[in-house]
Amino acid sequence: MTTRLVDGFGREITYVRLSVTDRCDFRCVYCMSEDMQFLPRQQVLSLEEIYRVGKAFVDMGVTKLRLTGGEPLIRPNILLLVEKLAALPGLRELTLTTNGSQLARLAQPLRNAGLNRINISLDSLKADKFRAITRTGNLDEVLAGIDAANAAGFQRTKLNAVILRGRNDDEILPLVDYARQRLLDLSFIEEMPLGNISEHDRANTYISSEEIRQRIAQRYPLLPATDQTGGPSRYWRMGDSGSRLGFISPHSHNFCGSCNRVRVTVEGRLLLCLGNEHSVDLKQVLRANPDDDVAVRDAIVAALPLKPERHYFNLEEEPQIVRFMNMTGG
Repeated sequence: MTTRLVDGFGREITYVRLSVTDRCDFRCVYCMSEDMQFLPRQQVLSLEEIYRVGKAFVDMGVTKLRLTGGEPLIRPNILLLVEKLAALPGLRELTLTTNGSQLARLAQPLRNAGLNRINISLDSLKADKFRAITRTGNLDEVLAGIDAANAAGFQRTKLNAVILRGRNDDEILPLVDYARQRLLDLSFIEEMPLGNISEHDRANTYISSEEIRQRIAQRYPLLPATDQTGGPSRYWRMGDSGSRLGFISPHSHNFCGSCNRVRVTVEGRLLLCLGNEHSVDLKQVLRANPDDDVAVRDAIVAALPLKPERHYFNLEEEPQIVRFMNMTGG
């Protein structure tokens, strides 16, 4: 390890989210527009370039990598990338976030390749509502993928649910029950105000983590959990279940003070903050220095002073961040 990655506010970067594609087989209403324009192939990082970025971070003390998208499992040869990253000395955890559509066939190969954990998006247990939120998704395929992930032996598989008032907030408790039945963790996520959307008004569909937690507590008393995953979820546990409930609250309770994360988009932008545009072009460095990973590490270190103290999300204004979540990377 050549150096520790510490930003200007004393926060050590130990967790990096690597996007492997901006493409997705779903069109979730909170993530992207229905008619998306995706990046031309020459503008996206090759799998070898993504590996070089991951290796550079791990060489400097990063212990957790998460593969994101878009939908990472539609990227050709994704298993080869998983296998190479999983073999990096010093990497403690390699995880992946997916919509679950490809997991029925890929869960076991991913586990065999060295993937440690999976997060799976699941916003509804009703087929028609699931289709409406995802625009193109098939609920049965995703549920089969969740079962395949469990059968493959992944530890602490987690579901992610974005709750929209008036759309799926009536499914908060059914989603909790589903997770409990399968001994899965479940995180509820306040909608991220990234990209301009017209499908719904975010201010009207917003529901806070606190309200969701209060609804759950009416059935299942919640106790604060002391364990941490290194991510932004604040976890609670139920006395009669091994499942944990997490809450990701970019609006009501931001997680900036302890932020240990940066993101790399599939076009090679090193994003220092989810809610700001502070970034550095690693693609240019990678392609100008095809055999020199020192240059990549130097560019990462030089970028850290750009990491801001926090983000500012405002439901009453148009989003300052015009890139969609699929462009941001999970």
